[in-house]
Amino acid sequence: MKIHEYQAKELFRQFGVPVPRGRVAATAAEATVVARELGALRVVLKAQVHAGGRGKAGGIKVVEAGGGIGPIAEALIGMRLVTHQTGAEGRIVKKLLVEEAIEIAGESYLAITLDRRAKTPAIIASPAGGMDIEEVAAKTPEKILTLPLLPTLGVRPYHGVEVARFLGLSGEQAKAAGKLVQDLYRLFVEKDCALVEINPLATLRDGRLVAADAKVSFDASALARHPDVVAYRDLDEEDPYEVEASKYRLSYVHLDGNIGCMVNGAGLAMATMDIIKLAGGQPANFLDVGGGASAEQVGNAFRILLSDAAVAAVLVNIFGGIMRCDVLARGIIQAIEQVHVNVPVVVRMKGTNVDEGKRLLQESKLAFILAEDMGEAAQKVVAAAREGGRS
Repeated sequence: MKIHEYQAKELFRQFGVPVPRGRVAATAAEATVVARELGALRVVLKAQVHAGGRGKAGGIKVVEAGGGIGPIAEALIGMRLVTHQTGAEGRIVKKLLVEEAIEIAGESYLAITLDRRAKTPAIIASPAGGMDIEEVAAKTPEKILTLPLLPTLGVRPYHGVEVARFLGLSGEQAKAAGKLVQDLYRLFVEKDCALVEINPLATLRDGRLVAADAKVSFDASALARHPDVVAYRDLDEEDPYEVEASKYRLSYVHLDGNIGCMVNGAGLAMATMDIIKLAGGQPANFLDVGGGASAEQVGNAFRILLSDAAVAAVLVNIFGGIMRCDVLARGIIQAIEQVHVNVPVVVRMKGTNVDEGKRLLQESKLAFILAEDMGEAAQKVVAAAREGGRS
């Protein structure tokens, strides 16, 4: 789960990470009041959307205090901001973070995230702040420091020393960097984060280190432990299909293809998407209904799949392990009878009671296309999507 920059900075303040003074505003009038109360010579108006690249897209403006803050805020609020991370559809700006402008002498990058190769949390640091870390990794990988952390030990003082040395900091700045790493790791662990990122970490002219920007995301499976974090959720910034699926405990990711996938098991779902691609098709989603899916869940899954107008065919790929194939078949039949399915449906089913499951599908009088294996299923659903589509 992602949150806005202003929310991330609220968390930073709670954990002792220095950030510029500022407050969120939902209207131009509120932005003007916040700027006046800050009493700064210049303020920064920052569009609040769940995407990077806001500055390049015109979503961040530096304004002289008293220099027409209202009209600029008015232009930003309600604009459709298109960045390299939003896609062509962009995001509607509904709030602004109004901050004091800071005098930056240098920029670096600092983050804590999960290192999937090392299977541990890791500190990522770079003196190339203000840039996309992916771009730095591709062009100048020598400018990135990665320090895997043992969960049993966490951050130790020598980690801060190594980060400071790599960023070219010494003296009081090195001490501040060490404390910063400790505070970020404490936030990362206590709030079950997936990412805590500062880019840029600003070195001010007076020598202080300040988080000029902040990005925090959370492990969605741990949100039950953090109602305070759940309160930060902004449904307007999330994919509506994924929001709807989450209501029924369905694991769903919306993609831009035209073949809907309904599978039980995350690994099988990923393999299903791969084999559709190999067959020349494009999956419209990742959807794992789980090993013990009920008829109600299957019905909701079909409804969500078909609400995507791009879907021209559906592949149901089921392995009957935890649940028997005949039970799954009854659930699919019941769901299709209740939900108006107007696209071809290809079913591949293996596992316990598979013959009984196939018999039920065949005798249902519904227009299923049966397949024996995944390769055949992929070929059939790709062909059905090309030839048929919606009726």
